[in-house]
Amino acid sequence: MSATTDTLPRPSAALRRARLGVFASFLACGFAVATWVVHIPRLMNNTGLNEAGLGVLLLVLGVGALLAMQAGGSLAARWGSKPVQAWGTVVMFLGIVAVSLAPDPLWLGAGLMLFGVGNGALDLAMNEQAVRVEQAYGRPIMSAFHAFFSVGGALGALLGGALLALQMPTVASMSIMGAVCAVVALGALPVLMPSHAAVAAAQGADAAPAAVAPAPARSHVLRLGLILGLLAFAFFLAEGTVNDWSSRHAVEHFGTSESLAAAAYGTFSTAMTIGRLCADRVAGRFGAGAVVRYGSLIAAVGLLGVVFLPSFGWAVVGWGLYGIGLSGIVPQLFTAAGSLVPGPRGAVVLARIVGAGYVGMLAGPAIVGGLAGLVGLNDALLLPVALCLIGCALSFTLRLNGPAAKAGSGEV
Repeated sequence: MSATTDTLPRPSAALRRARLGVFASFLACGFAVATWVVHIPRLMNNTGLNEAGLGVLLLVLGVGALLAMQAGGSLAARWGSKPVQAWGTVVMFLGIVAVSLAPDPLWLGAGLMLFGVGNGALDLAMNEQAVRVEQAYGRPIMSAFHAFFSVGGALGALLGGALLALQMPTVASMSIMGAVCAVVALGALPVLMPSHAAVAAAQGADAAPAAVAPAPARSHVLRLGLILGLLAFAFFLAEGTVNDWSSRHAVEHFGTSESLAAAAYGTFSTAMTIGRLCADRVAGRFGAGAVVRYGSLIAAVGLLGVVFLPSFGWAVVGWGLYGIGLSGIVPQLFTAAGSLVPGPRGAVVLARIVGAGYVGMLAGPAIVGGLAGLVGLNDALLLPVALCLIGCALSFTLRLNGPAAKAGSGEV
């Protein structure tokens, strides 16, 4: 019989506080990314950086985050994710300050590497906490955490825009925003879940040993981990395409103004946030497999509309469907990744899957851009359509683990 929220015990006060702490961590991470994004034009002007140079520095930022995620996974497995979040937040703040002071591209690159390392560590730590809190709740709540990343980005964009409108110096505006991130992320630490080792120690030597799920076979972990990594790569690439090419596509293909073209990304982003706030209920009712399977189909249909429908108005509707379809998929993959190996080693597997997705996010704009140079941007958008369909097909080859699976059919 499927589990329902009505049959689950009420979460303890400590667990409810941990959930709030994870919400705060996601909010801070999204706010930090917005701190960098809204200041890009001014930083380019301050350092004399051109578009090509910015592309290189974005790669530097991404590499720093990717390396920190992998190191953070191993550290979290050994000491827990709270120390990883603590040092990641401090490093991220120092990176923001370094970026704000940059007089030239070289200094800016060093600051972005520092920022990427801190942000990657925080990203890994908050997702590890999210997996454990969701497991303790016994029902899907992962998508709501990811929605708060988007909320943090929106709040950061609003504050950053206001500070820029006041003509505040770059070092002042970025330092203020970085301090907000640090206070929120560090302030969440006391209520987050302790490490596995601390939980075991708190139970005491005389306590009855808790039932421990048997470790899955290594071949099983490798096979499912590979599939989850491929899915994360595909769907992160599909999502990253929107960030860099949605507005450009509107201008190039439909001839809209740049201001009107922003509606394409704005619609996608809004739909993504709303979808993530609702996806947990869908996963709880129909199972995580339905979120991945039908979400990828909805996304593919939406993007096909963008490519083939004749007007920008209908394309905006397509971008909205694309956002709704993609919104709940990545949280389900992270839940499955964190549940694949029981105990502290789950953080290592999670780091690998998050890293695979991050590679897709970094590579996506360049791959689509290169393809656009060969066949045109409109036809190049068929690549993420194909990836959504491939992702749907791959989803039939595994079962998702964790509360999302238990709450519904569980099959993918």
